[in-house]
Amino acid sequence: MTRPDNQHDKLTRDNLLDLEDHHLVRIETVRDDQRQVWVLTKRGHGEAKQLLEPKGIRVSALREEKYDPVTGKLLGTSYDDHAAAVTSTAAELHRAGIGHRLGFQTEIGHRLGNGYVQRADLVVRAPEAGVPVLLMEIDRRTEDAHELVAKLRRYWEWGRLLPRDAAKRTVDLVRSRPDSIEHVDHNKRLWRRFYPPTGREGLVPLAFVFADTTTAKVDNAVAVLGEAGRRYWAPRRYDSLYEKAITARDYRQAVPVVATTLEQLQEHGADAAVWRRLGRDGEQTLTAALDNPDGHALYRAQEARADTEDKERRAAQREAERPVCTRCGRKFTDERWEEITMHQTAIRAGDKSVCGPCHADDAAREEAAVEAARLQAAAPPEPQDDPEPDLVRGWFRRRT
Repeated sequence: MTRPDNQHDKLTRDNLLDLEDHHLVRIETVRDDQRQVWVLTKRGHGEAKQLLEPKGIRVSALREEKYDPVTGKLLGTSYDDHAAAVTSTAAELHRAGIGHRLGFQTEIGHRLGNGYVQRADLVVRAPEAGVPVLLMEIDRRTEDAHELVAKLRRYWEWGRLLPRDAAKRTVDLVRSRPDSIEHVDHNKRLWRRFYPPTGREGLVPLAFVFADTTTAKVDNAVAVLGEAGRRYWAPRRYDSLYEKAITARDYRQAVPVVATTLEQLQEHGADAAVWRRLGRDGEQTLTAALDNPDGHALYRAQEARADTEDKERRAAQREAERPVCTRCGRKFTDERWEEITMHQTAIRAGDKSVCGPCHADDAAREEAAVEAARLQAAAPPEPQDDPEPDLVRGWFRRRT
């Protein structure tokens, strides 16, 4: 409700006291620096849901008030330091212009297929800052690094779920072959019912913010996430005919993971180059860390370039193989080349060593010769001369 560094915000304090009078909020605890941690009561939680959820704003889980039955001490007070770190992270993002106050939600559940609910410490919606949605886990190094890997795995699994009303054919296919979910468009998956498109390839991005810990522990946690969680964040190679020409990576089934520390956010600002993307060296701004310059856009450019080069190579190779007429020295046209190689036309192609025009000349000569022979055969025989007509007649007269 207020930025943690505003210790003298009288307006916020008066509003909280007024809400307390109406039994909508309560003080969870008072920290060592005298700052108070306020949470919603059950009544306040119900009213907040009625007010915010119709606007598409999910409300965090109710922080129930539980006490030790023997000592009467409030249980779960370690939550307070963690809650303060979550609020401080949201404050630094807000200070940097990443998200407005209603763009932050805490303790948002993501139910898996087995019923387990993975709750995000903070969900950020800041489309105007280039971050349509970002899930955040705030870690004070109270958890083992491998538990962070398990959280990453659960977010990855949640991003591969189908909604309950998915087409039966799709559901049956995914049940029989789990990897087939990778061929289901993200718009048809469950996560798109809750969050807008990320504007980038992959599932919903995830950020780990480490607080109140040492640099060595942070480095160790990031190393474990990078190695043990590689299956969930690492891109793949594109399946392409031009494998050697494609250096782009396929991020479509991966969870983009970035990491930083609360101390870095407070010192440099959340809009500074303080974010580390798993799989990359160095630190970047948040949007640069979430972008995929070696992703699908590069793939399309490399695929198009490789396809053009392949067509040019094939064309050059074809020209080098194009037959040359043994009579006139001209190259065969595509039509003549096809004519001498196609089974149906090769038998009528004549001399396959000559080009189209020469073949046409041969065909014309053959046709002329055939026509001349036909005309000669059809002509009537010429009359033969009688050398001694009178002598013949004389023989007949004498015999008579």
